[in-house]
Amino acid sequence: MSRMGDVLAGFHAAWEFESDSVRIRYERGIRTPKLFQTLGERRVPLAALAGVTLTPGKRGTVVLRAEPRPGADPLMEAAAGQLKDGSDPYRLVLPAERETLAEYYAEELRSLLTASGPAERFLVPAPKAPRQFKAYDGKASFDGKAVHFRWSWTGASTAKWKAGDQRFAVADLGGVEWRSPEIFEGHLRLLRRDLTGAAVPADQDPATVVFGLGYGPVHESLPFAAAVLEAVRARGAAAMPAAAGRRDPADIAERIRHLGELHQAGLVTDEEFAAKKAELLAEL
Repeated sequence: MSRMGDVLAGFHAAWEFESDSVRIRYERGIRTPKLFQTLGERRVPLAALAGVTLTPGKRGTVVLRAEPRPGADPLMEAAAGQLKDGSDPYRLVLPAERETLAEYYAEELRSLLTASGPAERFLVPAPKAPRQFKAYDGKASFDGKAVHFRWSWTGASTAKWKAGDQRFAVADLGGVEWRSPEIFEGHLRLLRRDLTGAAVPADQDPATVVFGLGYGPVHESLPFAAAVLEAVRARGAAAMPAAAGRRDPADIAERIRHLGELHQAGLVTDEEFAAKKAELLAEL
């Protein structure tokens, strides 16, 4: 950037440009999206970005957006394209009269980006544990080592009550599946390494908590899902034998599934999807 420490302030957030990253600070005002308030501040390495766009916004605004590389940010991986524009942490909305300044910074950023395609590991930190939130049928908590589901007597199904409260160690998980509560039948499902076959309906699955009726809002459940996903990936990488050179098949399958979701959402091209999938399969 032209000067380290330059700041570009917009609605609900400000971007501070550093030599190797962009530090995003979110406001805490009443009109600021709750997800932004929860995130507070994020440091995004330039290596985690694939591009920058500047487009017209609504009602006399322009939108500067940094495009994260697939696989670089656990928050965006967990979201899997389900976030609304207003809750996208990579969008900076500015008054239209600041378009020239925004274009200047966009060009500066573009000149510094050298990486492309899916990232091999997470480059942007997930929200830290411990985390917890209240779902429709129970309470979910994560201490960094295990996820706990404690069922609610008013919302949990008979199947969940029979199964009892649940504890899932990070080492036993292959990933997470988050479905936004702003979409019909939202839920957080923990994907266990030891299970295969068709998924059980969310309201019957002891490895799933259900969202709805104000429970499990995005700003609580998505950072939770991202924190779990980051821990799962980190545990998988640490457990992989260095000499073996091979990955856990369950981890490979989960990464291919997430890659497929990004492909369907238009965030990965056909060529990138095919190349990365072949690369992952070669690790088996």
